[in-house]
Amino acid sequence: MPSMLDEKPRPNQTPREYTEEMSVRKINKIIDQLRGRMPYWICGADTVISVDGEIFGKASSRDQAGEMLEKLRGREHEVSTSVALFNGRNQTIDRRSVQSSVTFAPLSESEIDWYLNTGEWQGVAGAYKIQGLGACFVTSIKGSYSAIVGLPLREFYVMLIENGYQYGDVR
Repeated sequence: MPSMLDEKPRPNQTPREYTEEMSVRKINKIIDQLRGRMPYWICGADTVISVDGEIFGKASSRDQAGEMLEKLRGREHEVSTSVALFNGRNQTIDRRSVQSSVTFAPLSESEIDWYLNTGEWQGVAGAYKIQGLGACFVTSIKGSYSAIVGLPLREFYVMLIENGYQYGDVR
C-alpha cells in the first residue's frame, strides 16, 4: 500500500476491537485505491500481542522491540488476530476474531540481544515471529497457531464458504 494506515490503538480499545477495526480499515483502504473497480474478494487481517492490558503492535525501533521482549519473557501473553473478508458480489464485509495465548521461556538478556540482532522483530506484532526464530522462545501455545502467525486459516476458510466460495473451484 502506498500510504500507511495510522496503527495507533484508541484509548481503552481492547485488542480484539483494535484488530477488527484494523482488518476492516485495510480492506477499505484497498477499495479506495481501486477507485470504483470492484474486485470479487479482498481479505484484511491484523494481529496484536497484549500483556497486562498493554497492546503491542509493530515495534518502531530496536529499543522498543527489546522492551517488548523483556515484558514477554517468562510470561503468558495474549495474541489477538482478526480477519475480514470483503465480498464484492454483495458488497459486504464479514469478520472473525481469534484469541490465543503464547507462553515464553524466561529469556536472558543475551538471548534477547541475539534475537534483536537477527532483525526478525521488524514489522511484526510483539517483536517476534512464532513461525521463525522466535519459536525458540515459546514454551506453549493455546489456541490457533495460524492465527498467531497472522491469518486464522480455519476461520478464513469458513468465511469463504459462508460467503459463497466454492472450495472445489480453486483456479
